[in-house]
Amino acid sequence: MSGDQLHTYEPTDLDDMSPHQALDAVAADIRDHHITVDGTGLFSTTRHIGLLCHLAARMAADAEYQLAPNIADLPPAASLGASAGHLGRAIAHYTQALAPLITLTTTAQDTLQQKLDSLDLHSRLRIHLDDAGRALAAARAALETPQPPVASKAPAPAPLRAPALRRRA
Repeated sequence: MSGDQLHTYEPTDLDDMSPHQALDAVAADIRDHHITVDGTGLFSTTRHIGLLCHLAARMAADAEYQLAPNIADLPPAASLGASAGHLGRAIAHYTQALAPLITLTTTAQDTLQQKLDSLDLHSRLRIHLDDAGRALAAARAALETPQPPVASKAPAPAPLRAPALRRRA
């Protein structure tokens, strides 16, 4: 793939990928489709929210599936759950970015006051998008948690019995 080709994924594209690949695909899509202060930016933001929601639901389902016995192809359930939580934070920040983005795309910026107000809106937009990026990085880091070695299937030790208590007459 050439360096100038954009990554564009649909939620269903993520279903046949490993958790790592799916997260990397969403990160590449987000990186390649910048949020701009126009209708395209609104479309990209809602697309990103859709991808993140699909991926968070997938991670949560994989975590539940991982709790079943004999599943070895997935990261540990705790890692998948933590990653889903970080994805939830990214979704929240993208959703919070919608308010300043909508205002910036639908409000004229003709007067000095409107231009000053837009500085605050741009700042809020940037903060939420940066926080969403940090949440995605944390989701990726959660998947990188080393897996504990597989324990042998030795029988569990017998429980210790408490000494019998005698009743006094």
